[in-house]
Amino acid sequence: MPIVTENGLDRPKVQRNVGILAMEVYFPFCCVDQEKLEEYDKISKGKYTIGLGQTEMGFCDDNEDINSLCLTVVARLMEKHHIGYENIGRLEVGTETIIDKSKSVKSALMQLFEESGNFDVEGVDTTNACYGGTSALFNAIAWVESSAFDGRFALVVCGDIAVYAHGNARCTGGAGAIAMLIGPSAPLVVEPGLRGTCMRHAYDFYKPDLTSEYPVVDGKLTVKSYLSALDACYQTYCKKANKHLKSKASPFCLNDMDFMVFHSPYCKLVQKSLARLTLNDFLWNNTSLYSEEDCMAFEKLEEFETTSLENSFFDRNVEKAFMAASQPLFQRKTLPSLLLAKRVGNMYSPSLYGCLASLLISKSASELLHKRIGLFSYGSGFAASMFSMRVVEDTSQFTFHRLVSGLLDVQARLDERKCLDPAEFTDVLARREKAHAKADYAPSAPSDRLFPGTFYLRRVDDKFRRTYERTPLKTEDRNSKLLQNGF
Repeated sequence: MPIVTENGLDRPKVQRNVGILAMEVYFPFCCVDQEKLEEYDKISKGKYTIGLGQTEMGFCDDNEDINSLCLTVVARLMEKHHIGYENIGRLEVGTETIIDKSKSVKSALMQLFEESGNFDVEGVDTTNACYGGTSALFNAIAWVESSAFDGRFALVVCGDIAVYAHGNARCTGGAGAIAMLIGPSAPLVVEPGLRGTCMRHAYDFYKPDLTSEYPVVDGKLTVKSYLSALDACYQTYCKKANKHLKSKASPFCLNDMDFMVFHSPYCKLVQKSLARLTLNDFLWNNTSLYSEEDCMAFEKLEEFETTSLENSFFDRNVEKAFMAASQPLFQRKTLPSLLLAKRVGNMYSPSLYGCLASLLISKSASELLHKRIGLFSYGSGFAASMFSMRVVEDTSQFTFHRLVSGLLDVQARLDERKCLDPAEFTDVLARREKAHAKADYAPSAPSDRLFPGTFYLRRVDDKFRRTYERTPLKTEDRNSKLLQNGF
């Protein structure tokens, strides 16, 4: 709110502890078992499950699209936390799943605001592969901290459907959406001034063919781009941390991150990424700052002291040595964040925030309070950032307990899903492929393959206009909605 100064000019009040107040996660009702997919694809046993670190993969039928995913996750967040739509002042969507070259997903979400009469809502879509959600988050944080802030909340939505043509990349798909309520006095604070970004040009993964959902992928370049961006972002983040954290006498390093979460194309790359950070610290002589037990694991790696970061992306000896040395750190700092990544797959824009949600429900409040969580976001093309959050004492009605409680149904929903056999999964993707960009179309997916309270595509008319319906809510969800509306 504005403050009147002595000279009569308005000065916006500085909003403190800006960050995440509440979160909601949506993933599809259907999934496929990766071990069975190995057999179906006739590839070596363990390639998907051990080599990539995946167990299941979520996917959508032809009655779900990016609009329906985002409608579902926003409605669930608002209903679960009893928030009126009139209390939202900014809404921004991060996605790379394009169903219209002009009309934004955000505009489709405004259907949810009709009853409230609130159309004074800033923000549109942000797109750059898997980085769009992070850009949307940064924009929302900046809005709350700016003179444009009017006291209402910001809402960030990340959503994508990740599908690949038949081949060795299809097992790395996934789908989902995450909504985050942003405001001041948050229990999960985005640390100001601590952000490292790297933006470059690469054709590692891109979608030039608008007649298809499938991307063009250069797998080797994707890994190199991801890891080189990680190096650059970490180095910039550490420099800024050394400057801003005045109380630190020693250089900032991985030891100062209590937890570290990553965008997860597949879980094995996340483990390699944590090892990559320890390689950076090792070359800077910062592994000596680790705990005595962790430090000892790096003392026998003298042969790698002259390693070049630029030439080590595909050096198997370096990779194996640092993955082994960093294993205890990975188990402590990163593994708890991989629940959704393992069981749903790569959700693209929501992937990083699915890892954050997984961490929050995998650790107790006492284990998280006052802790720093490092986050690395990467989107092909490429755009990347490393930033951090801190869990703070409760200072508003949006307590940390409330934030985590809203996510506690994730595990149950994962277990409730319907696991289809790989042949049915292949048929579903063929059905999506046939329906893509089609007008005068009614989806043919079975109606029993959706969670209660899920928005779904009912029809695309001859002018490509899409209409949606919602499956009935569970009794407890209906009661929650009635309570929200005051009935």
